[in-house]
Amino acid sequence: MATLCELAMGVLTTADGREKAAKSHAAAKMWFASIEAGQPLEIGEAKPPLRPARPAQPELLSPRDMPKRKPGSPKGRSALLHAIAHIELNAIDLHWDIIPRFAHVPLPRGFYDDWVKAADEESKHFNLLCDRLEAMGSHYGALPAHEGLWQAAIDTANDFMGRLAIVPMVLEARGLDVTPAMIDLFKSVGDEETVSTLEIIYAEEVGHVAYGSKWFHFMCGRENIDPKENFHALVDKYFTSKLRPPFNDEKRAEAGLPLDFYWPIAVT
Repeated sequence: MATLCELAMGVLTTADGREKAAKSHAAAKMWFASIEAGQPLEIGEAKPPLRPARPAQPELLSPRDMPKRKPGSPKGRSALLHAIAHIELNAIDLHWDIIPRFAHVPLPRGFYDDWVKAADEESKHFNLLCDRLEAMGSHYGALPAHEGLWQAAIDTANDFMGRLAIVPMVLEARGLDVTPAMIDLFKSVGDEETVSTLEIIYAEEVGHVAYGSKWFHFMCGRENIDPKENFHALVDKYFTSKLRPPFNDEKRAEAGLPLDFYWPIAVT
């Protein structure tokens, strides 16, 4: 029987996006089926690649080289969905990467339950966005994408609490800030299918941020560290950009991110 780390490696070493999502779904199903059967899989150990396998397309560009598009046009809206699909593909790998990369950290089974569930949902999000792109006459890989999205994983490859702070509590939390405006954009042009897709993503991303906050606080409690001060220090160390408003204070609070975690270090 495969270990959870081996299942994670199967996802991380798969290049094609749809196939990666399918392997992610299958791995999550196997994990939860083993628990239901009363024989949970072993966590195991593995050495994940520094970068996960990626398809030949999209072409990956630096942020400064990314083309500018107006989201109000059909091509601009398609480009926006393409960018979100790329984020979700990275999110699949980010959620699986943390399992083998930090398998040496003693954690309750609930941690793995949360992360596998989140990875499964990110796979659903990627497929939903690919479906919308194809319905619009495009596909994932049709446009260039941002090459810097995996940098946070590389920067925090040796720091478990740094990974929790930066990926779910900063990067995924940003999604809570920007998604409502995207939903309004697609509502304004009557694209109810895309609105429905984005609303699913929005609702489930709250849970993903909450998982990060939950286990970050767990680790701070284990090491008797002040969570707020530690979060500020880790953001200063690893987050190369700046936290900038507007913030979705309501959804951030729902996800376990108090105002005093991010407003004091925001650049206004």
